[in-house]
Amino acid sequence: MHWSSAALPTYLYGDKMQGSSVRSQNGNIVLMERPTSVEASSSRPPPVDAWQQAWQAAMPELKRLHTLQKGLSPIPISRVNQFDAARLDVEMTAMLREQLMKVFSLMQPGLLSRYEPELNAFLEFLVFRFSIWLDRPTPGNALMNLRYRDERAFSRLAATGRVRTGLEGPGLTKYQKVWYCLAMVGGRYGWSRLQMISAFQRWGDSDQSSWARRAWVLLQKAESLYKIASCFNLMFFLSTGRYRSIVERILRARLVYVKPNMNRTVSFEYMNQQLVWHEFSELVLLVLPLLNIFSMKGIMGFPFSRGQSSDINQKEDACPICDACPITVAYKALPCSHLYCYFCLSTRCIASKSFKCVRCDAAIVAMKRHHVQIGIMPGQQD
Repeated sequence: MHWSSAALPTYLYGDKMQGSSVRSQNGNIVLMERPTSVEASSSRPPPVDAWQQAWQAAMPELKRLHTLQKGLSPIPISRVNQFDAARLDVEMTAMLREQLMKVFSLMQPGLLSRYEPELNAFLEFLVFRFSIWLDRPTPGNALMNLRYRDERAFSRLAATGRVRTGLEGPGLTKYQKVWYCLAMVGGRYGWSRLQMISAFQRWGDSDQSSWARRAWVLLQKAESLYKIASCFNLMFFLSTGRYRSIVERILRARLVYVKPNMNRTVSFEYMNQQLVWHEFSELVLLVLPLLNIFSMKGIMGFPFSRGQSSDINQKEDACPICDACPITVAYKALPCSHLYCYFCLSTRCIASKSFKCVRCDAAIVAMKRHHVQIGIMPGQQD
């Protein structure tokens, strides 16, 4: 007997009725599996606007990342590192100058002192030629992890939004390098040479109407203006951390770090030694005027003073303190009447009120000028 599909009870199929289909072939019942929703969706191609939907879903996250990138604060450049780099460059130039002076030490004395501005300019030009001109940091900048950057080019780069740490940007242009050399090397040389010429030719002592006097006054005013400008530049530098000199500010040449993740490793051993010795010298200079050196010498040498005085045979016409013979401006020590130099006796008595005679160990209460009487031989009278 053949059953139709409509007459089949549902309990024969169970849960498969939802995912299966029933067909009758030649009176036989055939169960056919229907594809599930997952298989059907995977087999269908995505809609045409699927990428637009994905883009709209990712837009909030991209905006958040863009806002976070804009909010990144640039890495601050340490002001101490910039000052240390300048000081190290000066010290290195001084070391080169010292070595060069030793080479010409056997030549005529004072020969290099007359050409000291030219020598300093030559050494500074060498440092510039093999460091800044080749887009390399100077020795001091290299030790402090610093380099020069063109701030104008960095401003254009920052306008495009391609700045993350604030250390990006190209080095100095040739225009900036040439003007840097002319200002730092040529300017220092010209100023030092003018000062030497004005000092040797006494421009300041010339007449009021002479050109030398006017040039000297102009140099003084220029120096004052430069010092005032340097003072204001220092205040701006301490406030913002940019452009430690006027030349760097004019040329827009800023010092930045070469590597942003490089730690600042500074050894404070030498600095601590300098601080300790400086404080110790200040303490000694403060305490020494308060000490009585002569009393301390007498106290420290008291156990050996008698033995030494008995062993030493001092001349009667010699000062027992400085051994000057004859005695210079002889004075008597009262009441023992032993002779001393005025300077030796007066300084000891001023330094110590209880000063005792070196010869007899008697307390000296006063001093008196010793007059020497020169007698005339009978045969020398007219």
